Amino acid sequence: MARRKIITIDESLCTGCGNCETGCAEGALRVVDGKARLVKEQFCDGFGDCIGSCPTGALKIEERESEDFDLTATARHLRKTQGEEAVHKMEEANRRHAQAEQEGVPAMPCGCPGTLAQTLDRDAGDGRPVAGTTLPPHVNVSELAQWPVQLHLVQPGAPFFKDRELVVLSTCSPIASADVHWRFLRGRALVVACPKLDHTEGYVEKLAAILKTSAAPRVIVVRMEVPCCGGLTAIVRQATALSGRRDLELVEVTIGLHGDVVAEARLT
Repeated sequence: MARRKIITIDESLCTGCGNCETGCAEGALRVVDGKARLVKEQFCDGFGDCIGSCPTGALKIEERESEDFDLTATARHLRKTQGEEAVHKMEEANRRHAQAEQEGVPAMPCGCPGTLAQTLDRDAGDGRPVAGTTLPPHVNVSELAQWPVQLHLVQPGAPFFKDRELVVLSTCSPIASADVHWRFLRGRALVVACPKLDHTEGYVEKLAAILKTSAAPRVIVVRMEVPCCGGLTAIVRQATALSGRRDLELVEVTIGLHGDVVAEARLT
């Protein structure tokens, strides 16, 4: 036994959504009787990759006396319960964590690649400011048709929601991708939220109220590829269920760290 970092679960906040099971590459968490449980202390590496996938803030890292993380036992557990692909996923996560430690990058609470300091390989041109230059038409025109946009500030029943498709946009997506306005905002209503850094209490209820009153035919979740952003999709799923709407089309679009669309899927 040694004092180390390990996950802890606040059962009063846990809804049993199961997102943490997907977020944990080590298979250390499982939903039992409607609540997330730590399967075994030696399966938890203490990096907290699962935290960003939890939409309610039920998961936290604490430092206490615990069994050491056992890589061999964890691989055996994953191979038995989820198969060889899960073992490869865990080994990749372990290499990423080890690299972060070696490079002196502090482990972040969500363990996601978007929190690691890095410089993207871009063509910097001649370094002159862009002001005054001619931009492509789809970049140069704002498609924003409403204020406010932050989910805390918008009100259900606002006229700009009526009969429009709704885009639920992560805070980082429009920074990563230059064509978010052209690709996603044209003719649509918008709410902006961050499942990791916002105080998300009430988000599910507010979104559900918007969906009830707006008659939106489709909801498009635009999120980043980092695990933290999975919480945004979870919030939308819960809001849809709470709204009672059965006619909604739900779409998830994932933006890569370099700004490209890396995945698009219809949610069931």
